[in-house]
Amino acid sequence: MAKTCTGADVGARSAVAIRGAWKGGTFHVSNYAAGDNDQGTVDAGWASLQADFKLGATRIAASGREVNVRYTRVPGVPDWQLRNLMRFEVQEIGDQSGAEVASDFNLLPRPPEIDGEDVVLLAMARESLLEEHMDGVEVAGGAVEAFSPASIGLYNAFMRYGVVEDDTVLLANIGHETTDVVLVRGSDLVFARNLTGGSGLFDDALVQRLQLSAARAEATKIDHVDLTPGARHATAEGEKATRAVMAAAGQLTSLLQSAVMFCKSQVKLTGLKVDRVLVCGGGAALQGLPRYLSSGMGVPVELFDPFRVVDTSALAPEAADHLARHQLESVIALGMATMASDPDAYSLEIVPEALAKKRAFLGGTVWLIAAAVLAVAFLGYRVTFLTQKLDQLTGESRGLSSILARARDIHSETEELVAENTRLVAETVALQGIAGSGEQLARAIAFLDDRLPPDFWITRVESAFGTDSEIRVERGSERPILTVRGQARDGVQSPTSQFQQLVADLEETMPYVSLRADIDRNKFNIHMTSFADAPDETGEEDDGSQ
Repeated sequence: MAKTCTGADVGARSAVAIRGAWKGGTFHVSNYAAGDNDQGTVDAGWASLQADFKLGATRIAASGREVNVRYTRVPGVPDWQLRNLMRFEVQEIGDQSGAEVASDFNLLPRPPEIDGEDVVLLAMARESLLEEHMDGVEVAGGAVEAFSPASIGLYNAFMRYGVVEDDTVLLANIGHETTDVVLVRGSDLVFARNLTGGSGLFDDALVQRLQLSAARAEATKIDHVDLTPGARHATAEGEKATRAVMAAAGQLTSLLQSAVMFCKSQVKLTGLKVDRVLVCGGGAALQGLPRYLSSGMGVPVELFDPFRVVDTSALAPEAADHLARHQLESVIALGMATMASDPDAYSLEIVPEALAKKRAFLGGTVWLIAAAVLAVAFLGYRVTFLTQKLDQLTGESRGLSSILARARDIHSETEELVAENTRLVAETVALQGIAGSGEQLARAIAFLDDRLPPDFWITRVESAFGTDSEIRVERGSERPILTVRGQARDGVQSPTSQFQQLVADLEETMPYVSLRADIDRNKFNIHMTSFADAPDETGEEDDGSQ
């Protein structure tokens, strides 16, 4: 059965929760909620969700200044040694920052440019940030399943719902204060990072250049700014606002370009070249932004819409409309839900220390205590059961011993009977041969007396036990064989034809006889037996003539 999970992304301007399950090659959305985070805090973001469903087990996106995603290149080492190396690095970073951090790591596919080393993706987040999310998700009726970097959720959304080709793609989720980016080459994750800066750069520019309030600046950005290169503005306010944010747009372009440069230096992929860019997040909705970024970066830039292949048929009409209005902001939450539901998804699972201890207790200590209680109860049961079983088996053993003794007696008697039967068979065969030899001789003499041609006579008749494979009496199975020798008068007409007719009459008169006959000029021989073995599988017999 598919695992149903919730993915959540709480940012500085919005909060999104998607619940569903990965099955049949796509994600099936069962519930959706989104809210506007007017205050920009974690608590306010969770409070703005107001979901009409229980979140349940929730995978939460982690991003911002308190989240660090970094790369480490290490020689190929055993898993236990790699865990120790990562633990030492996390401890060192925690000591430098003076804060408690939780972490997780996973290997990246080894690029062909790197030989003999592993590339490790290490993600760390401050415990204080994770605790805020834990409190918030409990208020919203859920429980933390794990935290994952928002960039990893973006990567999983692309792998499951994007168009994956052999090119290199830069994915960017543009939030208000942060931009989460990943670089994907084919299906391999090459780079993941969270960058400081997002659509808030445009708000700050409008506030500073046009002396607007924060709320008015955001409304102006949405309603009047158009970054499409060469765009003609319908109003003077639109032209003025667009000019005011051009520097911020350049900053965002530089931010994405710097991510590519940092990847080249960090992962040592100097020949890396981006073929296309996909953007999502609330900041990506700014009018004309994809075309502006395309002109600045020199590659195609498009909006990333994974919901074209996601099954949303189970959503209520109102929730479906809500999702349609917030698709760009919901990509990370979709990636989180997919990662939690799909066991084959690439994952980093950051778990706070308090939650890790709780799980260790529930998954270890409690079960050990329960196991000990069950073990004692089981041992008591086994002692009673085995005692009863021993008594039962002792009685059965006595009965079986008696049966065995009787069986041995029967076996001994059977062996004696088999030996006696073998002896009697040998005697029977011998007696049968002796009796049959005489009868066979008498019948042959009677036949010859009646059918022997006038110019033929018998010179020798001999009956003896022997073997002859040509008449199917094999070696080791001696049978009575009758040998008749004779000759024809010199000058007799057609002796061979008369002899063949004699043999044919013999076979007709005594069809049970196996014989071998030959004639040389006027001398002939007949070897015959009534005790031949059965014919071969073909059923054909040698007629004995040559």
